[in-house]
Amino acid sequence: MKDVIRLGSGSGFWGDAIDPAEESLRKGKLDYLCMDYLAELTMALLQRMKMKNPEAGYIPDLIDHMRSLLPLARESGTRIICNGGGVNPRAAGEQLRILADELGFTGLRIAVVEGDDMVERMDQLVESGESLINMESGEDGFSNLRERVVAANVYTDSSGIRQALAEGADVVVTGRVSDNALYVGPIMHEFGWSHDEAHADLIGSAITAGHIVECASACSGGMSSCFDEMPQMGMVGFPIVEFSRDGSFVVTKPEETGGKVNSFTVKEHLVYEIADPANYIMPDGIADFTALTLEDLGNDRVRVSGVRGKGVPERLKLVIGYQDGWIGEGMVMFPWPRAYERAVKARQTLTERFERLGLVADDILFSFVGLDTLHGPATKDTEIPDLNEIGLRVAAKTSSRSEADKIRRACTQLWIMGPGGSAFGTPTKPRPVVAVWPTLIDHAAVTQSVTLLEV
Repeated sequence: MKDVIRLGSGSGFWGDAIDPAEESLRKGKLDYLCMDYLAELTMALLQRMKMKNPEAGYIPDLIDHMRSLLPLARESGTRIICNGGGVNPRAAGEQLRILADELGFTGLRIAVVEGDDMVERMDQLVESGESLINMESGEDGFSNLRERVVAANVYTDSSGIRQALAEGADVVVTGRVSDNALYVGPIMHEFGWSHDEAHADLIGSAITAGHIVECASACSGGMSSCFDEMPQMGMVGFPIVEFSRDGSFVVTKPEETGGKVNSFTVKEHLVYEIADPANYIMPDGIADFTALTLEDLGNDRVRVSGVRGKGVPERLKLVIGYQDGWIGEGMVMFPWPRAYERAVKARQTLTERFERLGLVADDILFSFVGLDTLHGPATKDTEIPDLNEIGLRVAAKTSSRSEADKIRRACTQLWIMGPGGSAFGTPTKPRPVVAVWPTLIDHAAVTQSVTLLEV
């Protein structure tokens, strides 16, 4: 029976580097490698893929990643937990079984955790009395969206992961579990904890550990306000958690890797994407960050202790995706001299073209890349210098693909109608918009299932 387990962060999002995860498997002496791929935008993108192909919907890079990670994990005895199943974990599990068979990994057990997909149960939820009020805007108009719903995924807890590990899974692939459940699951499994009052503080600590490292290099130098002080970020090491049975843990990273782990980088991610630090509400429990203690041990090691917990919440977050029109967009770059003046003239020309084409749009946005793309209306009014170059981006939200395509056509026509010296990329095709409606549902309405696939 272990008193300390080692969990490595293997991914922070779909598109993250894979070589640091490989390095952690080689150097980290890991019990578990936990890989987070999902965000609310990611779920919408994956749902669009599944709408085109029912066999898609999992992270497209997942199989290639596992092709390199599985041999290393097999050699080190590390179990892998990931939410790369996206909106189709069953298909992901089947593809992983095919891969394991190709690699000759006889006896490998792959667990598929499902239960987060609520799209077929929406009417049942409404009939049971769920109001489905938008938790961000307070709107109570879900009934107006019902016929446009394409996805509904609830943030689930670590129950399915724990069951999969108890059944001997070497690889666990899930859908939309909470990000930190990827870490909470193996910790609770190893130490035999339950969702009861006696373990509330300990589970709160496990949630905190998962929260700190779930975005991988974000706590080892990435996104830091001290980024310019971080050494060799191109060789950054992904974080490792040494979690103790008493609920304390150390955040570190593999030796001889880039970046830093210190009290500042840990604090930066501790406050990332939270609201009330005394009530960080997750499906497995509620963590209280206000009582914890951070101790910088040096040599890229930070000890965290004293986390408090408040038990399991009664409600879970459900993110409903619905069809919400189309986006058409385009971008043109303009060179010195008078780059800004050329871009302004191009904006006027596009506006005239939209009128001539009879564009019907819910909203049209112009922005000058290099001036106001990030800050928008908050951009300060200052005298515009004679810039070396500037970009003009236009995006419009429409109710139909044909209307959105007018943006592409108008931007393409600017090739000759527009200012001389303009530079263009490939015209962007219209894309459907899957908007999100975040709401809360009863925790008891969600049941996870585990299917074990053996090679």
